[in-house]
Amino acid sequence: MDSAEDSPTVEEYMTHEVATVAPEDTVEEVARRIRERGDHSGFPVCTGGEVRGFVSASDLLLAEETSSIEDVMSTDLMVGHPEMDVDDAARVILRSGIQRLPVVDDDRTLVGIITNTDVLRSQIERATPDKVEQLMETIEAVHGVDASQERRVVALANLTPTQTKVYGDELEGRMYEIERGLAEPLVVIDNAGDLLLADGHHRTTAASELGIEEMEAYVIVVDEPVELEMEKTAIEENLKSIEDITIVDYARHPLVETTERLKEDE
Repeated sequence: MDSAEDSPTVEEYMTHEVATVAPEDTVEEVARRIRERGDHSGFPVCTGGEVRGFVSASDLLLAEETSSIEDVMSTDLMVGHPEMDVDDAARVILRSGIQRLPVVDDDRTLVGIITNTDVLRSQIERATPDKVEQLMETIEAVHGVDASQERRVVALANLTPTQTKVYGDELEGRMYEIERGLAEPLVVIDNAGDLLLADGHHRTTAASELGIEEMEAYVIVVDEPVELEMEKTAIEENLKSIEDITIVDYARHPLVETTERLKEDE
């Protein structure tokens, strides 16, 4: 369950202290807790730290107040793992339409919870000036050229993508960010006038789907044209504009497979 090297994990963004309820708690007791806390739409249902299910406010609406949570909770739930890439958690949350994803260890003991807000925060923090600086220094060292960094608004129609596909479910999250002004800037390399999209393919595609023509970007400016590996990829894949990016509507993700395997083991 290792995440990709240097990629943020679920553990870095999840909440470690998790409020839970027990299977024997009543609908009335849990409904009162949801009403009093105000910031919870539901709770993991646990016995001795082991996740048994999840109960949401909607599960309680038509239930008898004296009913036990075990009778109304959902047992068909998605779970995450602390070592999972946070992007995998984001895709499961967005595809499933849930707001809170319980996080369990290898023994299926609850160790945290990650929410759609945590996922948004992880994405907004991803592209920082320091990381752009590192990319610029790498280009200078590898190609022996001078480069500079600037912020500018770029026209999406002028960008050459360097990635062949994006995930349709992740686009939903990017659209959500863009519509609320939460999206981070793109990372673009101005290779002597050719604008290569280095980071932000999902954001760019989402913006295009929303009819947006321009976006903020960190731009690394290279005065002398150089042969960048990402530009070779664009040429080999015949990528000329963001319209050439393929939107994958569904893909199999490790979290889904993990959840199904847990069900089979029960």
